[in-house]
Amino acid sequence: MTKYRLSQKHLNLLTTCPRKFQHLYLDSLSVPTTPIEQERLNWGSQFHLLMQQRELGLPIESLMLENQEMQHSFENFFQAAPEILNYETQDDLILRQAEHNRSINFNGYILTVIYDLLIANFQQAQIFDWKTYSYPQNKNKIAQDWQTRLYLYTLVQTSNYFPEAVSMTYWFIQPKNQQLPYKLKFSYNQQLHQKTEQDLQDILDNLTKWLKHYQQESAEFPQVKIIDPCHTCQFATRCQRFSAVKHQDKYVQSVDIDPSLILNLEDIPEISI
Repeated sequence: MTKYRLSQKHLNLLTTCPRKFQHLYLDSLSVPTTPIEQERLNWGSQFHLLMQQRELGLPIESLMLENQEMQHSFENFFQAAPEILNYETQDDLILRQAEHNRSINFNGYILTVIYDLLIANFQQAQIFDWKTYSYPQNKNKIAQDWQTRLYLYTLVQTSNYFPEAVSMTYWFIQPKNQQLPYKLKFSYNQQLHQKTEQDLQDILDNLTKWLKHYQQESAEFPQVKIIDPCHTCQFATRCQRFSAVKHQDKYVQSVDIDPSLILNLEDIPEISI
């Protein structure tokens, strides 16, 4: 079997809707990006580039001069998080690196992570991630997201740190926002580590089974059981989730699909896996 490289994005899809994972990464169907989404993605990429260049000691003035919103957001971030951005305040530092890559072999798959910033000394290691959208209302949802879980798990598996010595902090930096950025920090422990390992085992066991049926019998991956996410999914018509479905003597109401989300399969470019 081909050894697949999986990130938190793949794990989240496999958890929420395996069929969407199939469409994106096995059927090579792309999902169109709206202009608003593309603008947000571009701004986020520019902010990440700014932070990376700063960590490398490269000039960042030109990036900020080209975008006053970027300069304002960076200045707000510097004011909110001086302990991160001021190198002099960090004692016993053994590692500080932006865009830090790590990977582990797990159950026949390669799991990969990229930390926006990793800071470590002899006592602890801290993962930082920059989010260029609004502060989430549901902290538990972020805690259960596979980015949080996989990032912490991988750091422990690839280092000598105990789970209790690692943490992950999200910083939420928004363009056009006068308020200081917010942070959301998650600690870790052995119980969470064991739970993540078991959940990874279950997900990847399922993936191996689904891949076998897909490759040998052209069998589809399972669909999401909760139909609510289908309202905003571009594959809703392809998955035939727009009509009433009877399940265990209970009917689910038909889903009204936004016409702009309906894909024209002839216009979908292929993407590499």
